[in-house]
Amino acid sequence: MQAPLLEMKQITKSFPGVRALDGVSFDLSPGEIHALVGENGAGKSTLIKILAGVYPHPEYDGEIFLDGSARCFANVRDAEKARIAVIYQELSLVKDVSVAENIFLGREPRRFGVINWEKLYSRAQQLLDDLHLAIDPLTPVRNLGIGQQQLVEIAKALSQDARIVVLDEPTAALTDAEVETLFGILNKLRARGVAMIYISHKLDEVFRISDRITVLRDGRTIGTEATSDLDEARVIAKMVGREVGQIFPEVKHERGDVIFEARNVTVEDPGVPGKLLVDRVGFTARKAEVLGIAGLMGSGRSELLMAIFGAHPGRKSAEILVDQKPVQINQPSDAIKHGIGFVTEDRKRYGLILDQTILKNMTLAGLRKLSGRFVTNEDAEAAAGERSARELRIKANSVFTIAGTLSGGNQQKVVLAKWLLTNPRVLFLDEPTRGIDVGAKQEIYAQINKLAERGLAIVLVSSELPEVLGLSDRVIVLYEGRITGEFTRGEATPEAVMSCATGHARRAA
Repeated sequence: MQAPLLEMKQITKSFPGVRALDGVSFDLSPGEIHALVGENGAGKSTLIKILAGVYPHPEYDGEIFLDGSARCFANVRDAEKARIAVIYQELSLVKDVSVAENIFLGREPRRFGVINWEKLYSRAQQLLDDLHLAIDPLTPVRNLGIGQQQLVEIAKALSQDARIVVLDEPTAALTDAEVETLFGILNKLRARGVAMIYISHKLDEVFRISDRITVLRDGRTIGTEATSDLDEARVIAKMVGREVGQIFPEVKHERGDVIFEARNVTVEDPGVPGKLLVDRVGFTARKAEVLGIAGLMGSGRSELLMAIFGAHPGRKSAEILVDQKPVQINQPSDAIKHGIGFVTEDRKRYGLILDQTILKNMTLAGLRKLSGRFVTNEDAEAAAGERSARELRIKANSVFTIAGTLSGGNQQKVVLAKWLLTNPRVLFLDEPTRGIDVGAKQEIYAQINKLAERGLAIVLVSSELPEVLGLSDRVIVLYEGRITGEFTRGEATPEAVMSCATGHARRAA
């Protein structure tokens, strides 16, 4: 391997009460894809923010070398000038302007101080063509799907002629076809000598694309090895500090009567009148059952749950029955009143108030149960929060810790705790393990299984097919807003489910 392009030596960074990084070392060679893995809270994001100039020197200890020369970045612009580009999991695109404008935002080609629009669109088209992305540079970003927006974000980073590209969970919102497009782009960049840091919880992708893997745990470097010398079991053991056995719990649910039923759910796209996102979908959920909803991105899974919960902005119609009695749900408070909880797909946008404490977030939806007629019982609120934090093993100094400072896995546990404190009978889970590490996933899986054993009816949406198959007692499959298949646990093979997810209708249960 060539001499390192980048070396980060003995990087240490502390926040009040927490040492996020403790003497971490990392290096990167030209034309290398180096995977950085670890549980949420291991220090990956902090290390990348130091490299990107988000945390400038002297806010950390240690040294950064580029091409053998010591460098200190005072801000993000300094790092960009050093040709370091970071593509964060939370996209930073401006939705109301075009693809081309986003790619060159702040760096528009100008003539006599005026933007040269012809040159801007021409350069954007050239870049998109070079990356084999069939996206019109004139298209407003809000008209693109999440996967296409992610690819635009990558094009934006490459427009800076970056020598080092950091990709943080780049495939979280991509379809299989888009993942193939992305990997084709990364392989071309590797051939050009671009060095990349690849952060992902999807270990199958890490093993497929990376040359080396560095594992962080609790803010320390556990080790760096060639990908070819490792396997998934060894990497997971290094990440969590123990051997990880069966990922999914053994399911032994004694399913009971139907608690929840949805009939003829139809949801219209709020941006395109007449276009249906969900078309006359119906399903039931039983006591002590996990009902999995599978389907590819755009199949209408999230829209289905949002509409039932009263939270979708589009026009909708449906018949909803709880305990075989019709109920009217026009807004989320109606759903909560009828015993329905909803862990949403985007925890930061819809699930949490990030600048509030864990306790305030936990008790927000169920505050009426902890209140007197006029005043909140603060002792009861604190006791309920402490109890939930213990049960869900939330890692924090106290329930008065600000939610936004937690790792992704712990934030997800706070969202789950919030809904459990409403004492729901039906719990919707939309992508409950998105963006969290394997250790936290196992804990969430165990909680899902435990809740079903207690008698909750759980409706689970996940883009990860093994997750749906590993947790569900029964699976329904959506394609373009319609049900194309229904399977019992024994019948739900990956091949059968994926066949229905791609439009081949089949009803097997």
